[in-house]
Amino acid sequence: VQLQAYGGGLVQAGGSLRLSCVASEGTLSTYVMGWFRQSPGKEREFVVSIGRGGYSTKTAESVNGRFTASRDNAKNTVYLQMNSLKPEDTAVYYCAAHDRGPYYLTDHFDFWGQGTKVTVSS
Repeated sequence: VQLQAYGGGLVQAGGSLRLSCVASEGTLSTYVMGWFRQSPGKEREFVVSIGRGGYSTKTAESVNGRFTASRDNAKNTVYLQMNSLKPEDTAVYYCAAHDRGPYYLTDHFDFWGQGTKVTVSS
């Protein structure tokens, strides 16, 4: 599966942004999907994962209550809705996929898209 993320940009603190990730050359419904992010000088970190049917999610503590993942398998697209953004959310965001187990296995992601940059100004 090939992944392409969209939707990054510049937003003020407290604002919202929605990222999209479109899958091609594969059927999205067979994959657990995830979002990760990487800030300058930091390691890539897990943000959220979502099960194949879209009913189960696992969310990092740092974004819990602010970020929500959803998916539309008919459109082969996964979304990350980001609300109440903070300057520390500034990062390059990546979508990823795996088909090696349940949604809560965050270290099983094998397929990665290119990142989309999110900048939150204070």
